[in-house]
Amino acid sequence: MTSVPLACHRSKTDKSNMNQAFNWQQFAGKSIYLLLDDHPWTEGIKPYLSDFETLTNLKINIKIVPEPEYFKVMESTLKGDGEEIDVFFLPMDSTAYRLWRKNLLHPLTPLINNPKLNQSDYNLYDFPENFRLAATYPPEGNNQSLFGIPATFEAYILFYNKALINQYLNGLVPKTMTELVDATLKIKEIGGDKFFGAVMRGVPSDTIIDTVTGIILNHWGSQPSPLPYNIWFDGNWNQPRLTDKRIIEGLRNYAQLMQAGPNNIKEMDWPEATHLFREGKAAFYIDASLFGPDFDNPKLSKIAGNVGYSILPPSKEQSLTGHWLWGLGIAQKSKNPQAAWLFVQWATSQMMEPKIGVMTGGAPRFSSWVTPSVYTEAMNIDYALAVQTAMKTSRPTVVLHPRWNQGAKAIATTIHRIYDGAKEESAVAELQTQIKQMMGDFSEDY
Repeated sequence: MTSVPLACHRSKTDKSNMNQAFNWQQFAGKSIYLLLDDHPWTEGIKPYLSDFETLTNLKINIKIVPEPEYFKVMESTLKGDGEEIDVFFLPMDSTAYRLWRKNLLHPLTPLINNPKLNQSDYNLYDFPENFRLAATYPPEGNNQSLFGIPATFEAYILFYNKALINQYLNGLVPKTMTELVDATLKIKEIGGDKFFGAVMRGVPSDTIIDTVTGIILNHWGSQPSPLPYNIWFDGNWNQPRLTDKRIIEGLRNYAQLMQAGPNNIKEMDWPEATHLFREGKAAFYIDASLFGPDFDNPKLSKIAGNVGYSILPPSKEQSLTGHWLWGLGIAQKSKNPQAAWLFVQWATSQMMEPKIGVMTGGAPRFSSWVTPSVYTEAMNIDYALAVQTAMKTSRPTVVLHPRWNQGAKAIATTIHRIYDGAKEESAVAELQTQIKQMMGDFSEDY
């Protein structure tokens, strides 16, 4: 995912905020190699890299790859014997899990627990527990280690067009998911082809699964959804639970929200959906929180200054949602993993992370959202409150299985069937059988 910068606030690293007893120059003279995605986070850290070099007397070598090619380059570099790599931009999802299983990730917990390598005020627990769990392996059992530090995240929240809400809903934002669905269908009927009740990602692709999972988590209630199975399996790959009433309800609501959109919604991914919302053509939009800053940017959005932000209207006793993260990892083949950890620690510190987060709208530390800083000053207050509230209870959307992309695509196809009028119980029953056949025979993958 990408987002347009809110603003770029440049200031030198305040060394007075660094732990003066900590030896930042213990690896002076060495070089570390960064492999980064061409992402707003990367743009956010680039102005400060010289500060890190001055602080540590380490030499930074950086390679930036555009996102469509990044994943392939990342994995080939981690596997290969040629190009050097120390720190890299890590997608903290099933990709990271697969890299861990292939022994391509360096464990971070031993580095974090080494007092010579870790500032006493780094505070790993300033990151929500459910953020850290996304890169904690093995996902079950003992001897767990952390393999990625959150760098930027997206939670799934509700955006709304205040002008349309004021005109057609008397300014009242729906308080429950049922009310939201009803309101979107009402506005769709009024708007005809001029404006729509909602816009959603509608393509039949595995890429919509994180948004789908966020909505279904909102139906889940207080029951845990532990990894590696998340909500989709009952503790075993041979026991999918697609026919759970909460999942059926969530899939139905997703299809209904699509029905409140334009006729071509089954062809829309996030760029098309986001553009339509920015044009003022939709009353509601559920998607990644990091789109929020774009909606309030008058250079990009026709509804800037007229956008509302909210956690998902609850389906059960409380609002829940999901999240997806980019993080920083260290390559198993790194020649200088301890020096690499100094960079990861610095880049994700309480001092640096809110400065970089200005470029993404997705600062993953609690402290960035609750303390006056350059970060909170750059945020719409309603946006900040919605995201801060969402991240307190959000859960990972990942499923840690190498075949999950196939299962995710099957779920997207089933949403299309419900959208087209199929009875959800029968459509989901068929999906249950399909997922069981697809995921149950996992021995060759494991």
